[in-house]
Amino acid sequence: MAIRVVRLGTPRSPDEGLRLGTVRRPPRGVRKEDWGRRDYFDVWMPELAPSEDLRAWALAEPLTPRRWVTYRRRYLAQMRRPQAQRLITLLAALSSQTNFAVGCYCEDESHCHRSLLRTLLAEQGATIADGDAGHILAQAG
Repeated sequence: MAIRVVRLGTPRSPDEGLRLGTVRRPPRGVRKEDWGRRDYFDVWMPELAPSEDLRAWALAEPLTPRRWVTYRRRYLAQMRRPQAQRLITLLAALSSQTNFAVGCYCEDESHCHRSLLRTLLAEQGATIADGDAGHILAQAG
């Protein structure tokens, strides 16, 4: 059992399980009842997305290395809040019981909050799978 970290809107991997959208906004122009069918997400979890202010700030200009450092610091501070910590702990615990995926829309994971969320989940002991091949990257426990 493991968590996959994925780009929303991409085809699902075999045995991926439930897909959680850790995004601030649902997909534009897609009806709610079509989110899962169109491989966006089955459950929307904006609580693990960057705040609207941080999202807007990140998209206002190109994300240079210096801006990425600022973005990273601000997002991690948001994820230290009690509600986010409880959700991260819950997802890490569930990763030993079932397969599921978390993700967002960004093309480049290396400059996306999902790379930071991957690290936070691993730090909480989550089992993390390689998004493409399904190999275990980090093991809970």
